[in-house]
Amino acid sequence: MKLRTIINISLEGPLSRGACLSHSEAVRSICTCLSGTGSLGRKDGGMNRKWGVFVAGLCTVGVLVGCGSIRVGEPPVVVKRTQMHMGTLVAITAVAPTKEEAHVSIEAGFHEIKRLEQLLSTWISASELSQVNAAAGQRPVAVSRETLDLVSRSLEMARLTDGGFNIAVGPAVEAWSVTERQRRPSSVELDRLRPLVDWSVIQLNWTANTIFLPQPGMRIDVGGIGKGYAADRAVGVMKGAGARGGVVALSGDIKTFGDLPGMKGFPVGIRHPRQEGTLIATMDLKNEAVSTAGDYERYFEQDGIRYHHILDPKTLEPARKCQSVTVIAAEGTVADGLDTGIFVLGPEKGMALVEQLPNVEAVIIDDQGRITVSSGLRSRLRYP
Repeated sequence: MKLRTIINISLEGPLSRGACLSHSEAVRSICTCLSGTGSLGRKDGGMNRKWGVFVAGLCTVGVLVGCGSIRVGEPPVVVKRTQMHMGTLVAITAVAPTKEEAHVSIEAGFHEIKRLEQLLSTWISASELSQVNAAAGQRPVAVSRETLDLVSRSLEMARLTDGGFNIAVGPAVEAWSVTERQRRPSSVELDRLRPLVDWSVIQLNWTANTIFLPQPGMRIDVGGIGKGYAADRAVGVMKGAGARGGVVALSGDIKTFGDLPGMKGFPVGIRHPRQEGTLIATMDLKNEAVSTAGDYERYFEQDGIRYHHILDPKTLEPARKCQSVTVIAAEGTVADGLDTGIFVLGPEKGMALVEQLPNVEAVIIDDQGRITVSSGLRSRLRYP
């Protein structure tokens, strides 16, 4: 799962009456915070979930700043609703020909997210992933195609990031438990856990639709990629239900599609990892997803050292090379999985990976606060 996401797609107040703000004014004046979460379904969050997108603070702001072009009740209609799912506040906005179609598409999006939560949340004992974890070291467990697909995509992200993204790192995450105990586990404790965090031994059987964890005590948690996946799926069903455009925001994982009337995209802002409330840049998203991993909201300090929630699966210690990583991609699944993996890889290897991948861009802030922007994103950023 995020640091904090700022998103405002409000139909109330001056914006709904046709007020016009600049992008910088919008970014600073109409943001509403959504709290992040940890593992899917856990409200206060496990350490393995990067809380961070503000949105990356990522901040979709002023999405209704159409300079007078939008009026409630006139076609196309823009409707926003929120519900609690996957342990966080989910905000869905739809642009549709009629109010009825907008509500139908939003309801379809919420229904899909809720359905996936029942399959994927390790905080639901009857979920498929909970059953997989309970059977670790004993037997393969039959799962739905969606669960198999997401676990497969997760392993793909692990391979791409040289294990930086790892859905099996949960036992080490629990040992650190940054926000609960605020203590540093001993090297002996961490060494005992190493056999349990090896993602490469996870076995998928596409013929039988099964997942098997061969080591007793292993467990997998898709909190670091599941919200992006759910956003992708929700957008798919919303399109099928008639939405022409919109935003699905699950905590810090945001997926946009289509357009808002009078807009060229959905404005978002990237927050400064060391100066709360400060944006380093803004940009517009169009048919894209965004996600951020950062070290700045879930951490404790001991002897002047910051211990945060994003672990390097190779050392089982907090990753040290970055302060934040924001990924923009065509798919929420990709953005959500890559940001943590790149955070662990570090700025050089991480940006080299981004430049090789199609439809993927990134903003990386290293441990010294230096900012690196991928080549395809540089011309799109607006600086304050």
